[in-house]
Amino acid sequence: MEYTAEQAAAPAYLDAASAAPLHPVARQALVAALEDGWADPDRLHAAGRRAQRLREAATATVADCLGVRADEVTFLSSGTAAAHAAVLGGLGGRARAGTTFVHSAIEHSAVLHAAARHGDAAEVGVDLQGRLDLDAWRTAVSGPGVALAALISASHEVGTVQPVAAAAEACAEAGVPLYVDAAQSVGHAPVPPGWSLLTASARKWGGPPGVGLLVVRKGTRWLSPYPGDDLHRPRPQGALDLPAVVAAAASLRAVLAEAKTEAVRLSGLVNRIRATVAATVPDVEVVGDPVERLPHLVTFSCLYVDGEALLHALDRHGFAVSSGSSCTASTLRPSHVLEAMGVLSHGNVRVSLHRGTTEADVDRFLAVLPGVVADLRKEAGM
Repeated sequence: MEYTAEQAAAPAYLDAASAAPLHPVARQALVAALEDGWADPDRLHAAGRRAQRLREAATATVADCLGVRADEVTFLSSGTAAAHAAVLGGLGGRARAGTTFVHSAIEHSAVLHAAARHGDAAEVGVDLQGRLDLDAWRTAVSGPGVALAALISASHEVGTVQPVAAAAEACAEAGVPLYVDAAQSVGHAPVPPGWSLLTASARKWGGPPGVGLLVVRKGTRWLSPYPGDDLHRPRPQGALDLPAVVAAAASLRAVLAEAKTEAVRLSGLVNRIRATVAATVPDVEVVGDPVERLPHLVTFSCLYVDGEALLHALDRHGFAVSSGSSCTASTLRPSHVLEAMGVLSHGNVRVSLHRGTTEADVDRFLAVLPGVVADLRKEAGM
């Protein structure tokens, strides 16, 4: 198949849900923080005190952005580390209340791995749109011996926004703390209140990699799952990458200032992708709620197409996307989220946009995609 010069233009990065490009403010803050943030902020000398002031300012900024107290915020080495600390620490702190961990079927793999390590877990399903079964959730969290519940704020695979407020209300009635993985929401959409623990990842909102965020609300029992650590308040394992933390905080503030405008713009581009893919690619299923969704993310599955082959074909034409399960992309196994929804779980593509995505990027993608899918089906003899 031949492509025009316009279609063969510069590469388009469409995988922001995995890691968004570094925000300009993050880049500026990172360079500036390298001057004063290299020392150990726990030391008492002048260099340490300068670093300590930077750490306190970054913590206060993030707390203000999220509407929480500064002493509820902890920076960890990644979103995965934060998720593990939230689950294992939350369960440890509630050991006297019970051992059961209730979670949705569409949690990120980091949460599911923590659940598997814990052993005593109860999974709650979702509907065809990827939304939590609230009736089943209420039943599960009100059962005996439930220590902790977990619900992702919005599906990282298909973008469907979850009923966090209603789920939190059910947890409150049962006296069970709720952990919310807000990695895809922070920077794009508000997270409803009512949760006890929350995690996020800076690289999802345009901050640097290597910065995870854990928030433990006052009154929530949390016990460190790590040896030789503070038993009552989360602390990072090892040295904190303070310049990266400063950049993460600065970029979060900048992203939130742009969030409403960007949500409108990106949602319009996603609507175009949803409609055009459905109209131009035969045997395709666009999944996830078309309305109650994140503004920057869309997933579709193509029948008779191998997901890995589709990913590589699009990459050759300059489009970086996710295929397979986005949180286990290296394995390229079928998505556990799509399987839980009961929709086509093979040949899927997740497109996720960012502040640098242009209409031209989307137009080129939509122009190239039908031919790529047709060529792969032809090669497979379909």
